[in-house]
Amino acid sequence: MRKPVLSLLAWGLVTTAAWAQTPSQPVTGPEDTSYLLPSERNTIEVFERTSGRVVNVSNLRYARVGFFSFDVTEVPAGTGSGFIWDSDGTIVTNFHVIQDADRITVSFKNGKSLPAKVVGFDQRKDIAVLKVKPEAARNMGKFPLADSSRIFVGQKAIAIGSPFGLDQTLTEGVVSALGRSIPGFGGNTIRDMIQTDASINPGNSGGPLLDSRGYLLGMNTMIFSESGGAQGIGFALPANTINRIVTQIIKNGRVIQPSLGFEPFDSSINRQLNLEGVIVRVVTDGGGAARAGLRGTHRTRNGDIILGDIIIGVDDKKIRSFDDLLNTLDAYQVGDTVKVTFIREGKKRTLPVQLGDMNIR
Repeated sequence: MRKPVLSLLAWGLVTTAAWAQTPSQPVTGPEDTSYLLPSERNTIEVFERTSGRVVNVSNLRYARVGFFSFDVTEVPAGTGSGFIWDSDGTIVTNFHVIQDADRITVSFKNGKSLPAKVVGFDQRKDIAVLKVKPEAARNMGKFPLADSSRIFVGQKAIAIGSPFGLDQTLTEGVVSALGRSIPGFGGNTIRDMIQTDASINPGNSGGPLLDSRGYLLGMNTMIFSESGGAQGIGFALPANTINRIVTQIIKNGRVIQPSLGFEPFDSSINRQLNLEGVIVRVVTDGGGAARAGLRGTHRTRNGDIILGDIIIGVDDKKIRSFDDLLNTLDAYQVGDTVKVTFIREGKKRTLPVQLGDMNIR
């Protein structure tokens, strides 16, 4: 019976290495890393210290056994990676890894698998927070975070995950670029992404991107590829964004999104009218926009439609679309006051508007 190629190759390497040994060249034990370069020893140390935090996340969905049967079975709908956030059993992964799941399981480095529940998610930023029994994360503490506002192009980047369902795979590269804007869910843009040439294969989604200290630089999220494989262009959500969103979800069960307090028109209206900015369709009663005096779109007695205010700026940031507005407001907190620049009846105006919570009407 023919042996698998992998086994044959492994056997050949071992026997060749054994023949090459002489009494003057003692066999080096696996625990001895003195012959390795400092950069290699650093990578090994980071992997040994952090890989226990990296998990495999399985998305399971229910399906009928047959067309005429009411019996259901679980079918795997995909897998991804994740990492232990704290000793309370909090797991962080990408939203697209657990999207539409009927049941989620998390598998650990020791082979143990546990059911997980969804604490909350931010679809716009592709972040999901799960929870497992705290025993699985005992004594781990919170994942050490790098300040992603102080990342440098060229610094070392280590990606750990479980691509294709394989356990604890490491790839290494550098930070290739910063501040990238990548299309996300629903046409939203995810901004300030970290670009890396560390291979991020399918299944690496949700795994950590680490620096040479083992601190979290970001979360591996997507690749740019025409073939579906890694081609040296991967993207990770920065640690500062993850920390802000995960902290809110743990505390509130959801993300608190600052809002001006109005409903916009769909971007197709802007294209039809050849307008840049965000057209105010309806001002929310009691919201910041209403209190500041912003106006929504209305119809006159004659049936003419009068467009509402067209928002073109927030503080010193230019606003070309609702996507621009959402990303700009990410930098603020509910309760902050911003200067909103808008066009009304052909004239540019500015008003201070206090931000509210988008999810509270």
